[in-house]
Amino acid sequence: MELRRPRSLFEPSPRRTRGRLIPHDRMRLAALLGAVLLSIFLTGKAHAEFTVCNQTLDVVNLAVGQKVDDADQTDGWWTIGANQCVNVIREELTNRYIYIYATDVFGHAILAGSTEMCIDRRRFSIRGIDECWQRGHIAARFVEVDTQEQVRWTYFLTGTSP
Repeated sequence: MELRRPRSLFEPSPRRTRGRLIPHDRMRLAALLGAVLLSIFLTGKAHAEFTVCNQTLDVVNLAVGQKVDDADQTDGWWTIGANQCVNVIREELTNRYIYIYATDVFGHAILAGSTEMCIDRRRFSIRGIDECWQRGHIAARFVEVDTQEQVRWTYFLTGTSP
């Protein structure tokens, strides 16, 4: 009577024959490589056109203002962790000037801007920058970012005004 001993973790799998893959393993490997290559080629075109990178040690909340269809519009909020970046505008920039407003987690402004625009306490998209209070919004001072008419721009938030 022959006793079978348990296979060690260091012994090759019975499915392998002297370092060669059997056809079933080759098919799995080919499918995996195909999926990886496909994902690389499909994501090659996706990129943000206006990105804000938070180089502070704090989490910040960000609002953005820009011209949309010849009207001023503000949108918010994006939450950006310390040393992270967020893609804010995903299409190529058509405006030379983009406006940003950032607060800490307590709601205190961390940039000293000079352009007054409207924000709200919760997620928002507001058309127009006049009469914020009368329309039920909050007036905030946004920093003007000159993108120099580039189609892509990255703004580095350092906690001090530019």
